[in-house]
Parts: sequence; C-alpha cells; structure tokens
Amino acid sequence: MSHLPRGEAPVLWVQDRMSQKEAGRPYLPGLGRRTVICVEVSRPVDVLWALEEGLRCTALGLVVGEVWGDPGALDFTATKRLAMRSEHYKVPCWLVRRSASPDLSAARNRWRVVSLPSLTHPEDPKAPGDPRWKVELFRSRDQRPGTWVARYDRAADRIDLSAPFRDGAVAEDDGAQWSRAAR
Repeated sequence: MSHLPRGEAPVLWVQDRMSQKEAGRPYLPGLGRRTVICVEVSRPVDVLWALEEGLRCTALGLVVGEVWGDPGALDFTATKRLAMRSEHYKVPCWLVRRSASPDLSAARNRWRVVSLPSLTHPEDPKAPGDPRWKVELFRSRDQRPGTWVARYDRAADRIDLSAPFRDGAVAEDDGAQWSRAAR
C-alpha cells in the first residue's frame, strides 16, 4: 500500500478548480506536522505542469495532484512523464482522478476508492459512525492486487485497514450486520 513518506519534508498539493469545488481542500491535520503548499489552478493542464515542476524539487516529500474527469491533457504520455520524473528525482507522486474512467495510464500502482456505509455509532444507533471505504489495488507493477476495507478511527485519528479478502470481493454492508449482532 502507498504510505506517506517518512520525515517532515513539505508536500505540494495541486488541485484543478473543479476538484477543489467538488471535494474541498485537503484535510491537513491528517498529514502530521508537514508544511503543505496548496495550489489551485484553473485547468488540468496546469495541474500537470505544476506536478512536473514540483517533482524536480527534491526538497519536497510528496507531490499530490487532483484532476476532475477525463481531460484530454491527461493521456498516457502525461502520466508516463510524471512516473519517470518521480522515479528520477525520487519524489513520490500521487495523482487523484475524481469522477474519471480508468483510462490507460503509466502509473505504477492504480487504486480505486469507493465509499461504504458508515459503521453504527456506538452511542446513537441513528447517528453515522466511523466512515469506511472500499480500497482496491487493481493494477500494480510491484504489489499483488487486492481489496481492503479502510475505516477512519476517530479516537486514534488514523485509518485502519482490514486484511485483504481472499477472493477480492467486498460485501456492500461488509459485515456491519454481524458487528451489530455481536453487541
């Protein structure tokens, strides 16, 4: 699984206007004590340019780009340039594509993240509990593809992953009925 690089090197986070409008700004407390440089640009082509320039800066610990939809500028050649620059300068690059189709890409790891129903709140069964997501690594050059359930633990302020499922399938409720029955 992709982990945030260790250390406190700054993070460059670039969003196109539609991504920022639809998804909001990054949740900075989840990144620890790092300095996060947030950049909002108008067009997806500007996101790609900023990512390429950010990857040249070896003082950065991570470069993240968010692009909405399937822009023409984000083709195989653009993703190949990002992957090669990331490997050359040893700066990790995450490209988040929202509301997009799984097009051809040179990404070393390709993930799909889908929200799941939240768990039941421990004190109020009518209130939403901890949020959950189905996380699927569907293509990787160096890891075995698999499916996990991620859950945000509010008390510990961290995301916990369940063990991968053997058959890769995740039920829609993912056992929430069994956890309710066990209480």
